Order: sequence, then C-alpha cells, then structure tokens
Amino acid sequence: MLLSITTALNAANSEPENPEQVIHQLQLSLLQVMREGEQLGYEGRFKFLETVIDQSHDIDLIIKTILGATYWSQLSEEQQDLIVDTFRQLSIATYAGRFTQYGGEQFQIIEQRILPREQALVRSQLIKSDGGTVNFDYVLHQTEGHWRIANILFDGVSDLAIKRGEYRAILQRDGFQALIEMLKEKIILTQQN
Repeated sequence: MLLSITTALNAANSEPENPEQVIHQLQLSLLQVMREGEQLGYEGRFKFLETVIDQSHDIDLIIKTILGATYWSQLSEEQQDLIVDTFRQLSIATYAGRFTQYGGEQFQIIEQRILPREQALVRSQLIKSDGGTVNFDYVLHQTEGHWRIANILFDGVSDLAIKRGEYRAILQRDGFQALIEMLKEKIILTQQN
C-alpha cells in the first residue's frame, strides 16, 4: 500500500502541462484514494489529497470569486489569509470525505476545448459501479504558467454559483466570523460521513 501511495504522490508532484492532464491526474489520484480509502482512513485520505488539490485547484481565485471583489476588498489581510486557508481545508476535506471506497468506478474524459478569457473546459464523467454516470465539467485557467481548476460543474450545476449564494448570504446576514464558523462546521461534518 505504501508503495502505491508513494507512486501516486510522485505522479502528483510532476506538473501537468495542459488542462486535460490536470484533470486526468486529479481523477487518477481520486481513484487511488478510493482504492485505498478504508486502509488510509479519513486522515490518510486528507493527507494524500492535500498536494493533489493544491496542484489542481486555484483555491485563492475560487474563494475570491465566491466572495466577490466588494466583499474581498473589505477583508483585512489576516481575514483574507484565514478564509483562504479555511476554504482550502474544506476543499480537501470534501474530497477526503466523499471519495472513500472503490467499487469499480471509472473516470472518462470526454473532451477538452478552449474558452474565452484564456480558460479551458474539460468535460468528463464518473462511471459508477452500477453503470450510472455523473458529469463533471471543469473550467481551468492558467496561473503562473500552470493550469488550475477555477470552477466545477456537477451535472451542469456550478459549484461556484452555489457557494457564492450561500457564502455571501452568511456574510451579509451574520458577518465574516459566522462564515468561518460555518466552513469549520462543514469540515467537521466531512470527517463524520
């Protein structure tokens, strides 16, 4: 088991060169963590996926987009650092809590195409063990010469749009600290599932 984890980590540490490779590497890592999910446990899956998510997702851009320029500019530097770190923890925790065991699932990349504003779309499917499918559309952009995920659509529903509505409502109604507490509660919930 340790050998396969080391192999996967080494694969994760080599930088993909195009959007499709970023998604392929992410999905290979998710399958690996599912195959070893029970042996790794939640903490092991979280640790395994940390590097993978850091290399495949633009966490800074995602949380800035969710909050919007107005809210983001109102935060102090300490608050910005705190929300980026907390959101990063939640993102990794969500993967660690959802991809827990393997039952023959496979990912299949359907297409890659270039979008306006120097973005790219990679469309893929998760083929479940019962033959059902879940569509994952990844929107990526380049930052510092590397392609990173900026949004994910699950069966056509934008994760960014859902979080934008939820997070901004909490900010408006209850303030920044309430948003941080809500994110921390979600992290705890991923550990219990």
